[in-house]
Amino acid sequence: MQESEQKLLNALLDLEAAVATMPTANPKPNLGAKFQEIDALAAQLPKGTHPQLIHYLQRKSYQKARLFLQGRDAEG
Repeated sequence: MQESEQKLLNALLDLEAAVATMPTANPKPNLGAKFQEIDALAAQLPKGTHPQLIHYLQRKSYQKARLFLQGRDAEG
């Protein structure tokens, strides 16, 4: 996995963790900032990045993107 993909995976995991805390978090996490970070990291992915990953990110299918990066995309 390339460094840019690892950073993206970390951001996706961070988003997922923040979403999981939403029912009880006080104050609520700033999800907008997390979405912006993911979008910025996605824009920095190098040419030649797998088209399926790009597709997931463009569609905002973040769970599928995470699974893809973890090598588990066939599960979805």
